[in-house]
Amino acid sequence: MSDQETLDPTPERSLKRNLTNRHVQLIAIGGAIGTGLFMGSGKTIATSGPSVLLVYVIIGAVLFLFMRTMGELLLSDERYTTFADIARDLIGPWAGFVTGWTYWMCWVVTGVADMVAITGYVRFWWPNTPAWIPIIAMTILLFSLNAMTVKAFGETEFWFALVKIIAILALVAVGIAMVALGTVDDQGSAAAVANLWSRGGFFPTGFTGFLGGFQIALFAFVGIELVGTTVAETADPEKTLPKAINSIPVRIMLFYVAALAAIMMVTPWDQVDPERSPFVTMFSMTGLGAAATIVNLVVLTSAASSANSGIYSTSRMLFGLAKRGDAPKIFSRLSKRHVPRNALFLSCVLLLSAIILMASGDSISAAFTLVTSMSATLFMGVWVVIVVSYLLFLKRRPELHEASTFTAPGGALAAWTVLVFMAAMLVVLALFPDTRAGLLTSLIWIVFIVAAALVHRHRMLARAEADPRFAKGARER
Repeated sequence: MSDQETLDPTPERSLKRNLTNRHVQLIAIGGAIGTGLFMGSGKTIATSGPSVLLVYVIIGAVLFLFMRTMGELLLSDERYTTFADIARDLIGPWAGFVTGWTYWMCWVVTGVADMVAITGYVRFWWPNTPAWIPIIAMTILLFSLNAMTVKAFGETEFWFALVKIIAILALVAVGIAMVALGTVDDQGSAAAVANLWSRGGFFPTGFTGFLGGFQIALFAFVGIELVGTTVAETADPEKTLPKAINSIPVRIMLFYVAALAAIMMVTPWDQVDPERSPFVTMFSMTGLGAAATIVNLVVLTSAASSANSGIYSTSRMLFGLAKRGDAPKIFSRLSKRHVPRNALFLSCVLLLSAIILMASGDSISAAFTLVTSMSATLFMGVWVVIVVSYLLFLKRRPELHEASTFTAPGGALAAWTVLVFMAAMLVVLALFPDTRAGLLTSLIWIVFIVAAALVHRHRMLARAEADPRFAKGARER
């Protein structure tokens, strides 16, 4: 079939609202349970000890406030279909350009991190597997899944997320059972609740170690905002979005805090291998021959789920940029299945850079830390833009805030809390050598993309003023 036959040049073809409440709720959960939890929790536990539980509670609480500000913004105006729309309308066209391209880069980098994790999981079975084999195979699979329809993506992510939920619930249940039975590991340590404080206290590595836990833990939450990118393809966003956001605290306590507590009760924190997934390690202690293999398959599925979400998100963001003239027009074309296939193809090709990273890196853990610190920084940049947009929204459109049925708790106070936290996280990432390189790389990207936006600022402003959807916002500045 020719390109002319599969791609529609006419403006009538658009994204379809084929995601249901069931899809959105599981996409929201899947976005909050990423590779950072399954792959990165080994390092966070080894770095912070039991205090990592507090790390996840703090990050989760702050990001819940962020999600409420984002939710209020998205529901305040039906024109907003992406975060770039929000920034473009409330800050300026240049901010929409920066936000769109940075969010696109966020998920490209996250996808690379997922590919690194997938390689590690495959090597659990075949230790000498060349990195290019699982990376290319997964990239082809993800392109195929996303090239079908948005409903196909929703169904795929629904089942991926369901597998993750079942795995975590099973881990918590197994952990409780092993504690009740007093299971003893290979090193003679018995599973017990006291393991949370008996190995040097709750803060065994001190305040520095506690801060170090924020590095990978922060990455575990990237994608929490993913539910916001589904607004344009969700049948009833006014109901599904608030429900998905309000369930975040329960998800964090169950999927992060309870799961990691179960791991550390069974395997004392100072015996956790930072190079391996503690989920796989714990299930291998059950004595069931296939347990570790099954869980390794589950965490591999989780990484595939995260990459699947990222490919969906990057393709939609690049499509939106192209529709606004901020990216080449070729990426604004939709296939007959209403999928931005050209944007999807580019995003998938960039995942292959994980092959180069793996070829030059010292270990899975080192490569994963480098990419995740860069990803976390870029995501924080996008989160900050959304929160700043919210503060401008409160100032310029107080009537919409008053009329909102889904206001952020605390309003401006919630927004400032998020901004102060993000500033603190930049300091934390700069303190540690293994995350400093990723931080600097992401800052170089931000400087580059802001400079590109400012160079073309007048052209973008003229387009915004000519666009009836955002002309009012352009004139406000």
